Amino acid sequence: MLGRIFTVGGFTLLSRLTGFARDIMLAAILGAGPVADAFFVALRLPNHFRAIFAEGAFNAAFVPAYTHVHGERGAASASLFANRIFTLLFLTQLALLAVAWLFMPQVIAVLAPGFSADPVRGELAVELTRITFPYLLLITLVTLYGGMLNVMHRFASYAAAPIFLNLSMMATLALAAFFPGVGHAAAWGVLIAGFLEFLLLAGDAARSGILPKFAPLKLDEDVRAFFRALGPATLGSMGTQLALFADTIIATFLPAGALSALYYADRLNQLPIGVIGIAIGTVLLPEMSRRLTANDQAGAMASQRRAFDFTLLFSVPFVAAFLTVPDFIMRAMFARGAFSKADAAAAGATLAAYAIGLIPFVLIRSAVATFYARQDTATPVKAALTGIAVNVALKVALVGSLAQVGLALATAVGAWINLLLVIAFAVRAGYLELDRALMRSLAKFAGCGVVLAAALWSAAWFANRQLAQWDTLRDEAALLLLIVTGAVVYAGSILLLFGRRWLLALVRSS
Repeated sequence: MLGRIFTVGGFTLLSRLTGFARDIMLAAILGAGPVADAFFVALRLPNHFRAIFAEGAFNAAFVPAYTHVHGERGAASASLFANRIFTLLFLTQLALLAVAWLFMPQVIAVLAPGFSADPVRGELAVELTRITFPYLLLITLVTLYGGMLNVMHRFASYAAAPIFLNLSMMATLALAAFFPGVGHAAAWGVLIAGFLEFLLLAGDAARSGILPKFAPLKLDEDVRAFFRALGPATLGSMGTQLALFADTIIATFLPAGALSALYYADRLNQLPIGVIGIAIGTVLLPEMSRRLTANDQAGAMASQRRAFDFTLLFSVPFVAAFLTVPDFIMRAMFARGAFSKADAAAAGATLAAYAIGLIPFVLIRSAVATFYARQDTATPVKAALTGIAVNVALKVALVGSLAQVGLALATAVGAWINLLLVIAFAVRAGYLELDRALMRSLAKFAGCGVVLAAALWSAAWFANRQLAQWDTLRDEAALLLLIVTGAVVYAGSILLLFGRRWLLALVRSS
């Protein structure tokens, strides 16, 4: 399992790094003004739908079902099942695309109502979203192919696919002079990336002999079971995405730049979520599904516990850094060109608020895997909807005094409620044990985080004093100092509190 985690995590890290290069270009060219706000709405809408119907609900329902059919009745039955799901998926996404494209002004009016008072942002958002929205159809098919390949333990191409989005957008931004505007260039980069990702995954699926084909629609027992799982999974995924939709809707009423601050803060927050949380969850779901199909309950539970340890080991440093030195990070990453230091300060405060919920953000994929692997997509919905209710209520309460920072803080609180309820349901069902070993491990990780946060705060104070006279590269040098200091202190803390034997056992058991 460890090798597969590093495969997914490595490609995801490369995707995030190229994504940061893309965002540096976006920040320098677009800044945090009206054009940037319009583009980020155009980028968020297909991504929200993708997260609901594709990477969220679809993966949760399809991967365990495909694993079960493949394990119980063989490759031929699994292929027929995949063909029928592919046909249904293609037709429904095509219909959604046609409706959304035709009624895009009404869609923008509902999902970004604050733009109605700003015709420039509103009209531009409609234009750009019409360009980006077909990306949803392409990425949905990519998700289907990726789920099938993951069950076959082929993780590389699906994990690498998002790199095309970053490279494509950087290419079109570099050629922005040939487009009506910079926002149009970025939007076309999104659509081109969809085709590139589709071709990559379709090619890998064809080489593996599992490329789905159109098939006569038939609601057999396997397809009906899939839809029984898909319905609750969609509600669960929709809950999270509704919270993000709420961010977009409310932020359109805030002054220009609020949406951009949310975007850049979320981009940094997504680094550990993608590289750690989603990578580990992606590997864990087919692993647990396979073990449970073989009736290996103890092995499934052990795999999940190892996933928790790996997730916390790699995510605690991000929590400490985002809470203590978000301003250093934002200035070093984005404060150049049209993106000012004031923009960086606003995004840094938003990042710190997101970081309060980073632990549940990265753990939730591994936590819900125990239910999804058992083809129970209903139970996590209860937790998700409770979390979203608190989340939205807090957004309304906090946005007036804290602006976009209040939106991020509400998201963090909702994430904690979601995770804690999922864990409580898993314990009650006997899928997870909160034994002394687990609690002791959590306490040690918390201790390492506190030590690291203190070290980063001290290093930031030192950097402010020693680098104050630098005219260039001051923020970049300060960030490098923080990274080196943090790496040394955190590694020492882990070895001191957990010991070398624990690390070796964690690696060998995976």
